[in-house]
Amino acid sequence: MGWTAEADGGSRGNPGPASYGAALLRDGVLVADRGETIGRATNNVAEYRGLIAALELAREHAGGAPLEMRMDSKLVIEQMAGRWKIKHPDMIPLAMRAQEIVRDLGPVTWTWVPRAQNARADALANAALDEEKAGRPGVVSTARRAEPVQLADEPPEAPAEFTEPRDAAAPLDAKGKNPLLGWRGSMHGDPTTVILLRHGVTAHTQRKLFSGTGGEDPPLVDEGVEQARRAAAWIAERGGADAIVASPLLRTRQTADQVAQRLGLPVEIEEGFAEAGFGDWDGFSFGDIMKRWPTELESWLSSTSVPPPGGESFDDVAKRVEAARDRLLQTHAGRTVVVVSHVTPIKLMVRLALGADMGVIHRMELSPASITTMAWWPDGTPSLRNFSVTP
Repeated sequence: MGWTAEADGGSRGNPGPASYGAALLRDGVLVADRGETIGRATNNVAEYRGLIAALELAREHAGGAPLEMRMDSKLVIEQMAGRWKIKHPDMIPLAMRAQEIVRDLGPVTWTWVPRAQNARADALANAALDEEKAGRPGVVSTARRAEPVQLADEPPEAPAEFTEPRDAAAPLDAKGKNPLLGWRGSMHGDPTTVILLRHGVTAHTQRKLFSGTGGEDPPLVDEGVEQARRAAAWIAERGGADAIVASPLLRTRQTADQVAQRLGLPVEIEEGFAEAGFGDWDGFSFGDIMKRWPTELESWLSSTSVPPPGGESFDDVAKRVEAARDRLLQTHAGRTVVVVSHVTPIKLMVRLALGADMGVIHRMELSPASITTMAWWPDGTPSLRNFSVTP
């Protein structure tokens, strides 16, 4: 039977609260699976997100082995097999992302199956939505994590030994080593907790238009204001914060105002947490940009060092976000701070916490008004505590 991947996605309402489910099997035995909410989206977007998750599981575990990819979405299967054209602008970047992962895999066979034969992935997607509805993170998994495939000519790795430290305290200079976050003691000092809140939706968000620094600077729509209120309540119910910092753009200031009203705190403005400048692309959709600037778009998608025409490169944004992070940790050391920002700066903050290269920002998606929490200890050790939780 070999390796088989299954995927599904859907929304309760179209668009509406959405999620995906993905599973990977070897000879019919479950190896890994994942279900996750993705905020408000259409059924087709959710199905593509399920596909991407399934392909990522295959890349992690199956290596270059042949893979059969099964879905009950005729649209996605036919498009990925190259038999149907991808016309909708929302689907194009998702399909490109999936095709990028496929290039890292072995031969892939695309198989449509009836919905009844895709119950495992469907159940994962529904379970994730149910978890989020119950107030818990909308991420589920039923499989124990399996080891990646070991090739026959690779010697087995010797088992590592682990001894729990007697004082349960990680060494302060343990850079490159496991910092044992769960065992950190008082000798490490109090961490600075950073609650990153993406702004609520604007008209640009709803229309999926590029919206950065130097552009139109749209306000929140009514839905975005309500999202901000829910996020503020979520933060207040979990202990609140000591300070609020916001990007200078209108949508982040309006979102921060909702948090400030709930917590009774002033809002500080930090230019470093502003969205990337998209230059000439600001106010345009991905599809529009693909038609008008195809060469520039391809260059931008290929390297984080390339800026849009008249805009900022992600590398340049990363430098100012890191500087803003440093100022934040110095000013608010040992405190809990809400930082209201945008997609790109929040992804870059997560990258800093994970110590990852720039490419990782293309593997994250953030829902509007979602919350991502991290902490930094005085010795510089970071911890990512949650990611894109939607209240």
